[in-house]
Amino acid sequence: MGLLDSFEKGLERAVNGAFARTFRSGIQPVEIASALRSELDKKAAVVSRDRILVPNTFTVYLSPADDEKMAALGTALNSELLQVIDKHAKAQHYSFAGAVSVTLTRDEQLATGTLRVESNTMQNRVTWQGFVEIGGTRHPLHKSRTVIGRGSDADITIADTGTSRKHVEVLWDGERAMVRDLGSTNGTQLNGRRIDEAQLLPDATFRIGRTDITFRVLPQAEPAPRAPRPPAEPPTTKLPPQAPGRTPGIPPRPTMSAEDAGRLYDHGGTL
Repeated sequence: MGLLDSFEKGLERAVNGAFARTFRSGIQPVEIASALRSELDKKAAVVSRDRILVPNTFTVYLSPADDEKMAALGTALNSELLQVIDKHAKAQHYSFAGAVSVTLTRDEQLATGTLRVESNTMQNRVTWQGFVEIGGTRHPLHKSRTVIGRGSDADITIADTGTSRKHVEVLWDGERAMVRDLGSTNGTQLNGRRIDEAQLLPDATFRIGRTDITFRVLPQAEPAPRAPRPPAEPPTTKLPPQAPGRTPGIPPRPTMSAEDAGRLYDHGGTL
């Protein structure tokens, strides 16, 4: 890191800290998104004329109060942040070396309203997360079968009277997706055609009632496997204290002859 970079980072921390001390309202998700975009731009490296490499693993450090507030948003926040990174990278023609991951963690030293971002370029094994996007909201496909309709017993409920209670189901196996109509009244359309079932390609949009639903797929980094625990040491058996001069594990030498021992037994323990 050059002197100018160090100065700019120091100035950024000073300004960030000053604002946090003045306005203690806490971090908002939009500020995290902005910090991630800024991190992409700062770390962008031109590898060739057609490739600009950027980090793909991000750790966002938050104050204890902000971390607690962001944790309450659940997985939806992480999904939105991944979407922000993906959109910004496409707009700037950035490339990733591996799957993208974002981790929010607590830093006890940070004041409320401040954050810090660290990033790295890591080649991870890629896994794919499927989503359906309805009205700007992304719903992760955590199950192999996700039912969508207006009924409260559907996995994803939509407020559209033109749909059936259980209108369609989306099938997702981690790599491929299908949409299947469940005998709905008004049917299901994909690319303007009414279908009973069809394969869903990434960014495909199907319509039920008056609602458009878009299928999305995002790469995610698989967590690194944990190192195996070392084998437990076998329990040690403590030997009783030994008399001076004795070798552990060897019984003491008899102090009377066999004849004396026999007479002791015959006389009931007295000689």
